[in-house]
Amino acid sequence: MSATRIVIAGAGGRMGQTLIRAVAETKDCVLAGALEATGHPDLGADAARLAGLEEAGIALTDDPLPLIAHADALIDFTIPKVSVALAELTAQARIAHVIGTTGCSADDDAKIRAAARHAVIVKSGNMSLGVNMLAALVKQAARALPGFDVEIIEMHHRMKVDAPSGTALLLGKAAAEGRNVSLDEKAVRVRDGHTGAREDGSIGFATLRGGTVVGEHKVILAGAHERIELGHVAEDRMIFANGAVAAARWGQGKKPGLYSMADVLGLSA
Repeated sequence: MSATRIVIAGAGGRMGQTLIRAVAETKDCVLAGALEATGHPDLGADAARLAGLEEAGIALTDDPLPLIAHADALIDFTIPKVSVALAELTAQARIAHVIGTTGCSADDDAKIRAAARHAVIVKSGNMSLGVNMLAALVKQAARALPGFDVEIIEMHHRMKVDAPSGTALLLGKAAAEGRNVSLDEKAVRVRDGHTGAREDGSIGFATLRGGTVVGEHKVILAGAHERIELGHVAEDRMIFANGAVAAARWGQGKKPGLYSMADVLGLSA
């Protein structure tokens, strides 16, 4: 079997550089291209060298078309409008597209679903094995304990731009699915002032930002006189990168469609 040729979008950033290292460390994968935004100061530089590796002859570029045309997969941890634009291109090229971008709007998600009619798209708020296992446990616990209140607490580094995190929303969706309700209808993202008593069945979110925290999430199920706490602590971005590379490999030969990391890991049943 030939090596999976992977293009990294946002290759000049912290996550992009981590992805480049993950590809380099993964057997049967090869870096096929590195994308960045027009005007990025490192355009033209060797992408592997930027990631702390030996030069690979792959220059950072802002032109996705020639890269996607000769790739098997694109891994994309960027921003919503870029992910949507790239999804249209991966659909045309019929290659796998792994999206770790968070903060997508309903309209963004609709456009990505449309692209998935022609491409294998794996989209997840978190690519790590541990978080996706946590989501499966949260779904099970929420289903088994319908009378318990659900609260989700997350903390990330001070530079993170979206809140709640994609992972927190992933966990909230798992709890909602466990109870067969809509997260949009049950989510409470802000509490301030005289809020009154907590509504039964609501799913609360609390967001913390500071320092260099990679990612911490806790799901609390609080009942009468007892409480269950399920959590995950990310210590290195490499866990997300390795999951994304695994998703890119998993997508080879699959039918077009919109998948999640639960599908990749066999947890979607």
